[in-house]
Amino acid sequence: MITTREIKTRGFTFRALEAGAGGEPVLLLHGFPETSLMWTDVMTSLADAGYHCLAPDQRGYSPGARPADVDAYRYEELAADALALGRSLGERFHLVGHDWGAIVGWLALATDPSPVASWTSISIPHYTAWARCVYEDPAMQFYRERLLGVWLVEGDGEASITPEWLRTIWASKPKDRADGEIARLLEPGAITAALNWYRASRGHKRVLEDFEIPAITTPTLHICSTVEADGRPVQEAAPLMAGEYRVAALEGTHFIVDDQPQRVAEETLAHLRAHAIR
Repeated sequence: MITTREIKTRGFTFRALEAGAGGEPVLLLHGFPETSLMWTDVMTSLADAGYHCLAPDQRGYSPGARPADVDAYRYEELAADALALGRSLGERFHLVGHDWGAIVGWLALATDPSPVASWTSISIPHYTAWARCVYEDPAMQFYRERLLGVWLVEGDGEASITPEWLRTIWASKPKDRADGEIARLLEPGAITAALNWYRASRGHKRVLEDFEIPAITTPTLHICSTVEADGRPVQEAAPLMAGEYRVAALEGTHFIVDDQPQRVAEETLAHLRAHAIR
């Protein structure tokens, strides 16, 4: 059963979903433009397998953690939030993230990998490689120019995030869940806060210019669509993985958690079991 709770940390109150109790802790970080609701099916499966799952609405997505200043969404703040939320579960925890949640996971590992027993990134491989491809890979031109180029502009970005657009990109998301996600994104200031993640990162340029992510030694599973698996970002990420690393390619889209929740849960569960907290 999934319940809701509030977590007070770092001067904010984070809204979160929780499932399971007593097992090894798993922190699940949502991406853009989603919320903790995206993890409903996956965290239910993990909880049924004995894990204690926590999926917070991250900074800007929680009403009690929605600062107005763009600089409040810098990498350092997002990573510190994730580490604090994870430590609210225990000294060590498993980490799972999709899209911007995956980016936060990479940032957290660069900041302090010691509490993370295993890492499951979904859709975004090693962030340095992925960000470099944003600006160098012709296959990412649409993202670079038609999406990122709009989201970075105050006003234009906000106007582009409509319920109609969200329903289009969430083709596999159940309607009731989509309704719930849209309601949260339409809270006052929520869309601007979500877009401030992009603006504070200077369109992902900070990781290329002044925030180094080293080679990662934490045991890592990368889950992505088959299309993404064949792309340049995944290929260029591999040399930056210095520890155990596996890529699981599933049929679907960038929103693979919606497309294949059971397969995502199965792959994640196998990774968690292979790297039990001791």
